[in-house]
Amino acid sequence: MYQYIKGIVEEINIDFIVVECNGIGYRINTSQNTICDVKRNEEAKIYTKLIVREDDMSICGFKTKEELKMFELLNSVSKIGPKVALGILSFSEPKRLGAFILSEDIGALSKAPGVGKKTAERMILELKDKIDKHNVEFEQTLLTGSNKKIIGTDEALQALVALGYSLAEAKEATNKLKKECSDTEELIKKCLMYLMK
Repeated sequence: MYQYIKGIVEEINIDFIVVECNGIGYRINTSQNTICDVKRNEEAKIYTKLIVREDDMSICGFKTKEELKMFELLNSVSKIGPKVALGILSFSEPKRLGAFILSEDIGALSKAPGVGKKTAERMILELKDKIDKHNVEFEQTLLTGSNKKIIGTDEALQALVALGYSLAEAKEATNKLKKECSDTEELIKKCLMYLMK
């Protein structure tokens, strides 16, 4: 129904934003990745998916087409609804998720909120053949041995958020320092020192 909504970001909350377009405020459920990419009182173009249920209608939206495509893939998996799909996209970026699925990395996928081992296995089974079909890009490096470092980055993000830092702050710190660190523990320590300055 809606391809995208372009307007001013009026509100930013934990799991949704409000975009005003032509005097109408659209509540758009979204991931932490998109929330980190928009700014209040600035214009944004949000690619949307209308979710229709018997007792409710809602809009899910994303800053990139890539994230929207991955949301649609995740939402197509049995027993994964929009809320869990958004949680998975908040846990990791589409490129990494695509790589985890293609490399059958159950351990990495099962760390996402609302995803256990069985759901991770189901995601791989149902989506592995669809990743290329939908032209979802993935990071080749994840399939050639550097997976451990990427997973460590996700673990560091989770640890920093658990300690009270925002996802935006945690991402800034990990992106800046991950190349200097050899393991997750070192990365968390350096990020804490950076964020406490």
